[in-house]
Amino acid sequence: MAIVKPFKGIRPPKALVEQVESRPYDVLDSEEARAEAGDNEKSLYHIIKPEIDFPVGTSEYDPKVYEKAAENFQKFQDKGWLVQDDKEQYYIYAQTMNGKTQYGLVVCAHCDDYAKGNIKKHELTRRDKEEDRMKHVRVNNANIEPVFFAYPDNAVLNELIMRYAATEPEYDFIAPIDGFRHQFWIISDEADMQTITDEFAKMPSLYIADGHHRSAAAALVGAEKQKQNPNHTGTEEYNYFMAVCFQASQLTILDYNRVVKDLNGMSSEEFLAALQVNFIVEDKGTEIYKPQQLHEFSLYLDQHWYSLKAKEGTYDNTDPIGVLDVDISSRLILDEILNIGDLRSSKRIDFVGGLRGLGELKRRVDSGEMRAALALYPVTMQQIMDIADSGKIMPPKATWFEPKLRSGLVIHKLS
Repeated sequence: MAIVKPFKGIRPPKALVEQVESRPYDVLDSEEARAEAGDNEKSLYHIIKPEIDFPVGTSEYDPKVYEKAAENFQKFQDKGWLVQDDKEQYYIYAQTMNGKTQYGLVVCAHCDDYAKGNIKKHELTRRDKEEDRMKHVRVNNANIEPVFFAYPDNAVLNELIMRYAATEPEYDFIAPIDGFRHQFWIISDEADMQTITDEFAKMPSLYIADGHHRSAAAALVGAEKQKQNPNHTGTEEYNYFMAVCFQASQLTILDYNRVVKDLNGMSSEEFLAALQVNFIVEDKGTEIYKPQQLHEFSLYLDQHWYSLKAKEGTYDNTDPIGVLDVDISSRLILDEILNIGDLRSSKRIDFVGGLRGLGELKRRVDSGEMRAALALYPVTMQQIMDIADSGKIMPPKATWFEPKLRSGLVIHKLS
């Protein structure tokens, strides 16, 4: 069962939400955050990217930067830019991108569910990134930003959400930068809150869509606090962390594409010949060509687009990892032909999220910065859930979710 509970959210007053809200900490660098915050002292970047309050070049991992985050978090509360609700509630957060809306329930998930594997992951985490987020949670004693979960479609929860979505939202704005619509409702009715708690309790698992490091950090801090409390009962707020949970079928996963700096010493002709061992290669001309189905890839090389269809026998449909296009391309193109084995550390490859479009791949190759580009068909949410259920881990740089959650709409305090 998945344990969730309502919480007393800390939120900006309705009139201030657009001044406070921001992009997540991990989708922009320090200088982009500095530019976006500008002279807006209410911007959440002062809490999630507090290095912007120091001279350019100050490390985001400097101890004084974490201390500044806590100082700013307290300042936001003192000035009334963030105010805690007076009762425990659930919330609904909706995002609309390109005419499609996805509705998430904002809940507190249980740290023990993460530790026991009831909250399932599909990516490896890095200890240094975990430690960074742990420091941020510790110093603020709060989950400033939510993690992003998926859950199996649920008719009862969908009916409840749609009922609230027909009412006027607490927040409703178009975000700068992404241009997407963001809406937010409060669920304070006791019967509705109980329904949410009960329906999640029927689910065997929740799935991390985005935010693996935030999830790990939150669970580790919760475990730390449990050990430090001799009177621990299991009901303390630190046993929970904030998540936005979306029905799996509503989520949009975009392609996550690759650009490479060289062809491993081969000419274009030799590279194309090598590809023909495992792929049916077809020249599609100079117009941008997007993969049409699983196991088909688009290659951009020498101002031409090619279709690469993996031949039968090059993948295993019974293996949740072996069937993935990210695995096929990593094994048969990047590793076997180009000798790029470790995607996490190689300097010969870069990754481009699908929101930028295939035109971005063409631009980077035509500029001479990169030698070739490879576009992939998007991973499905069902594939992610199958992999998480199997206990296996996806290859790196496999998923790109859009739209990203905006930060600052609600915060969860650990005490």
